[in-house]
Amino acid sequence: MPGIDELSQRLTSYLDKDQIDLVRRAYLFAAEAHDGQYRQSGEPYVTHPLAAANILADMHMDHHCLMGALLHDVIEDTPVSKPILEKKFGPIVAELVDGVSKLNKMEVRGDTQEEIQAENFLKMTLAMSKDIRVILVKLADRLHNMRTLGVLRPEKRRIIARETLEIYAPIAQRLGINDMRIEFEDRGFQALYPMRARRLGIALEQARGRRKDLVVEIQEAIEVRLQKEDFAANVQGREKHLYSIYKKMRFKNLSFKDIMDVFAFRITVETVDQCYRALGIVHNLFKPVAGSFKDYIAIPKANGYQSLHSVLVGMHGVPIEVQIRTKAMDDMASFGIAAHWFYKDSGNKATQGISTRASEWVKRLLEMQQQAGDPLEFIEHVKTDLFPDEVYVFTPKGKIIELPTGSTVVDYAYALHTDIGNSAVGCKINNQMCPLSQKLESGQVVEILRANRALPHPGWLDFVVTAKARSAIRHSLKHRRHEESVSLGRRLLNRSLSELGLSVDDIAKERVQKLLEEGGHDSFDDILQQIGMGDRVPYAVAKLLLEPEQATRLSRNLHSPIVIDSSEGQVVNFGGCCHPIPGDIIVGHLSAGRGLVVHREECPNIAEIRDNPEVCMPISWAPEVNGEFQVELWIEVEMFRGVVAQLATRISADNLGIDNISIEERGATISVIKLMLRVNNRVHLANVMRRIRLEPYVKKLRRGDNV
Repeated sequence: MPGIDELSQRLTSYLDKDQIDLVRRAYLFAAEAHDGQYRQSGEPYVTHPLAAANILADMHMDHHCLMGALLHDVIEDTPVSKPILEKKFGPIVAELVDGVSKLNKMEVRGDTQEEIQAENFLKMTLAMSKDIRVILVKLADRLHNMRTLGVLRPEKRRIIARETLEIYAPIAQRLGINDMRIEFEDRGFQALYPMRARRLGIALEQARGRRKDLVVEIQEAIEVRLQKEDFAANVQGREKHLYSIYKKMRFKNLSFKDIMDVFAFRITVETVDQCYRALGIVHNLFKPVAGSFKDYIAIPKANGYQSLHSVLVGMHGVPIEVQIRTKAMDDMASFGIAAHWFYKDSGNKATQGISTRASEWVKRLLEMQQQAGDPLEFIEHVKTDLFPDEVYVFTPKGKIIELPTGSTVVDYAYALHTDIGNSAVGCKINNQMCPLSQKLESGQVVEILRANRALPHPGWLDFVVTAKARSAIRHSLKHRRHEESVSLGRRLLNRSLSELGLSVDDIAKERVQKLLEEGGHDSFDDILQQIGMGDRVPYAVAKLLLEPEQATRLSRNLHSPIVIDSSEGQVVNFGGCCHPIPGDIIVGHLSAGRGLVVHREECPNIAEIRDNPEVCMPISWAPEVNGEFQVELWIEVEMFRGVVAQLATRISADNLGIDNISIEERGATISVIKLMLRVNNRVHLANVMRRIRLEPYVKKLRRGDNV
């Protein structure tokens, strides 16, 4: 058994004899279980789990994880059950194998590759929450599959390669496993874009020959200077990998020469103190580029990565990237969360930190999963979380908050806590008032201003970038939409019942229960929501709820109006055809999926349904109405250069919100401008129109309508 003998020999470097014996037992059990099974390459199937275990051994994973890797396919592909595994190898190994098996069994409701991928990742998240080693076994399994991808047909290769680049490589990066991430990316790139990878590989090989002497010269210069200062440091020239070069060329619009002109070196020392001293030495040797220094030791990246980064101008004017870190940091950069098991017994704070970050990430994924409506929405959130560069901002008390580049104040608020995000109304950045849409930069101190009754705004979805913020906002909006539609449905149903002097509360429970059973509903709120969303007619539901003799007395012709008291709401909409505002005479109609749509009484778009009491009803404004309402103005003006800017400036001086301004008709002397403004009511609009008419270049002014 050369395969397991070689693995056992390698494990002697960090596992004790009893643990190695358990790993051998797991291999023998897997070999027997998979006996007679072969891979598409023709090799015995057991070579695959053995290869996955070797990958995890490179990462110095514990014996339970190695046993899980060796047995990871036995539940799925052989008659062996979880109870049998638990009896032979204990509950930890059985749970690991069961977790990986559940990932592989994709009982998917959808048909598309996106839906399959989404369901798979959702299962991965749930499995990771129990034991993060499940994902490490899955990553090792995927890495060996990528190494043997050549035996598959091209179409299948591309599907697996794309999924690897989109999901597995970012997960490896999120868990800090850099070596695995690089191999995923390069192999995925070669399988997905074979011609591009081949041409780039040839160019890299040619460039390597030209660079070799200069790399050696710079490396020796750094080593000599460090030795002079009595430093025991390891200096290595670092070569960019293929996919990294491809991404920079494509997304930063750089040429191959621009990327290869930068030389990279890694300096590994013993202690954190030596990292900073080595930085001073190389800065003294070569001049640093202003603004290029990044300290990921003091402020680690979100995946636990720690190192000092600096860009210098080396000999012959060549740019040099230098990374300085300790041996433990280097191991963590290579193995990420896996390094936690290797350093577990040493009390290493850095590995504890990376383990905590990984656990926090999985916790955030679970929160998003609970808030998402379906797997596709969940994976949409997750993909934004895997993995942009970070900015680091401070709370007023000095706590560091890590956010993706491009994050706004709203992203920061939700990063602190969901309740803080939901109640945010404003912010201060470095003690200056700023809008919630303001993008953040590293080093800023951010304070969130809150209000008890504040709610997330749908417009926030246009600028937030973090998965947590997007997920929480959507969840809140869905919840509000549900509450508002239930409330409106109750009002509409009460209105239908009011003719008999009844309300929803007067209906017999037996009648409600019968209606729920007939419709297959869980609660009466489901029916009220359907009414509020316009999917059911309140009169028809009222008839079903009443006793037969009461139902015959129910009339369709109702005169009691529904009262509108705000512009804010998700199930009360205002017609874009006629733009009703408080003070207008209005009617409403129930539109399927939208709820109640408010129109001006004379709007021709409801002419055909105005006399149908099932869908069209009287509504009225409350004595006091909150919010701003959109209104359209058409203005004829004398045409001259800058007339639009002058008109906009005049309107803005009255603190009016302008949603849109455009020239609809352009003439030599007279043009027609269309304005979309926000006003409180008809009185407010009349005052605005009076002030606009006073402008000397305004010839005519009217309210836009569709009437």
